[in-house]
Amino acid sequence: MSAFMCAWRRRTMTPPFIVGFQPPFTPAEIVAQALGYKTATNGSAAQAIASLRYYGLLERPKDGILAVAKDYENYKYSPDESQKQTYLIGWLRTPAIFSALLDKYDGRLPSDANIRFDLISMGFIPGGADAYVSVFRRSVEFTRFYEHASAHWDEGTPELSNIVEQPTGQSEPPIGLPQSAQLPQPNATQVPHGVHSSGQSGSSIAHAVANNPDAIRVPVRLPKGRCAWLELPIPFYEADKDRLKAFIDMQLADDADVE
Repeated sequence: MSAFMCAWRRRTMTPPFIVGFQPPFTPAEIVAQALGYKTATNGSAAQAIASLRYYGLLERPKDGILAVAKDYENYKYSPDESQKQTYLIGWLRTPAIFSALLDKYDGRLPSDANIRFDLISMGFIPGGADAYVSVFRRSVEFTRFYEHASAHWDEGTPELSNIVEQPTGQSEPPIGLPQSAQLPQPNATQVPHGVHSSGQSGSSIAHAVANNPDAIRVPVRLPKGRCAWLELPIPFYEADKDRLKAFIDMQLADDADVE
């Protein structure tokens, strides 16, 4: 299942590092153990923690230290079920592929065959599309997305806005999935994905786990249906990001054509 569903599957069983939110900062080792891993240096643990940070559930105030995000605290303790569902839907829309599919399917989800066809059209290999269909449908059902959308139109409430915003400079965050949530990744050599964010919109990007357990592959949507892939090590630091950006800036472009 997706990192989103894994993050909320234990919503009635609060991990020790979240109880009471005291102390506010917790060593990453304790967080990893609360998630069921032996150590935070394990590749799968690092991917799980990165996923929680990507969805806005955890923050990293400094190296080796994690803190529960304010949005999670608001979700957990809010007495308003509608507000809770709004948070859930904001998190559901975090992956760009999920957001694009939700925007396309107005009113209800189509059949699995239709979703699978759309994913293959985006560049997924058939096996990866099959796995993603299941994850997507269960995530939508978990959040009761279409119930919320129906209530929105019936009651004339303001349009849903993303509660979870990406921190400045993190339009392409290094993220990963827990081992139990890993999906077959799209084949980058086939038709490029057409829905991944390139930083030109507020949506986040989808991702896939690389063959190397200590790295993640991040797709970046480019104009005219093209896609680039970044393979990032875990952990990935600010200095690494600056170095990567500088390297890209030095490369020659074929032209200046943009969408």
